[in-house]
Amino acid sequence: MSNTAEQLDIIRARPGFIAALDQSGGSTPKALGVYGVEASAWSNEAEMFDLVHAMRTRIVTSPAFDSTRILGAILFEDTMDREVEGLGSAAYLWQRKRIVPFLKVDKGLAEERHGAQVMKPMPELDALLERAKAKGIFGTKMRSVIKRFNADGIEAVVSQQFEIAKRILAAGLVPIVEPEMDIHCDDKPGAEVLLKVLIVKELNALTAGQVILKLTLPDFDNLYAECVGHPNVLRVAALSGGYRRAESNARLSRQNGMTASFSRALTEGLAAQQSDAAFNEALDDSIASIFEAANT
Repeated sequence: MSNTAEQLDIIRARPGFIAALDQSGGSTPKALGVYGVEASAWSNEAEMFDLVHAMRTRIVTSPAFDSTRILGAILFEDTMDREVEGLGSAAYLWQRKRIVPFLKVDKGLAEERHGAQVMKPMPELDALLERAKAKGIFGTKMRSVIKRFNADGIEAVVSQQFEIAKRILAAGLVPIVEPEMDIHCDDKPGAEVLLKVLIVKELNALTAGQVILKLTLPDFDNLYAECVGHPNVLRVAALSGGYRRAESNARLSRQNGMTASFSRALTEGLAAQQSDAAFNEALDDSIASIFEAANT
């Protein structure tokens, strides 16, 4: 069995969740701040990324971060290009931990239009996908954001997500489609219903390959059940979207067949100042709680 076939089986069927460790340049300062590393600790972007890589390395090398509960991990491009304990980050995840590596490929968000932010252009996407494959990456992730209930904005987000997803599938990688719904959206329940309808329409039109969906925890329980059971969907994962871990887990536990792909909720309670024993215990508690909520 090839690595890709084994990785497909893991993502499709094994209990567990996907860890999101892909904070980018814009979100890294906040992530470091929550971790207890203030902005005064770095003087340029290179030093900032050194610090966040140290944080991510501490997470993925922890004994708590294991394949019995974690299916995959999403990496930022800078992380993919670095090493963990002498191996490329993706190779470390797969060879040492048997955790499937994904890569964030979007270049950030465009200005808001029609209540939504589509992704900025990705002129170097094809080259990035080839480089990712060479480094052992299995799949990709790309994020858009819906801020208001506006049909034009929601349709633009979904259309772009699936247009890029088809290119990623053609390159031999599995795309995580992430049309995030802002938890403060003016009519989140209504917007989510329309989002689901548009996603299913795109799924029905997909002629080759399967995608992973990463969706904000919905206000209507099991809203995305049709997506969970769709033949063109490998897995449906939830993003925490700003909900604290307790709230995220409570909502997730009510979504049958939906797993997690948490970032902030995963690292909540971790601090640079913790001893290794305290850090590992806090991470273990976090992973255990998310794993339990994901297995519904």
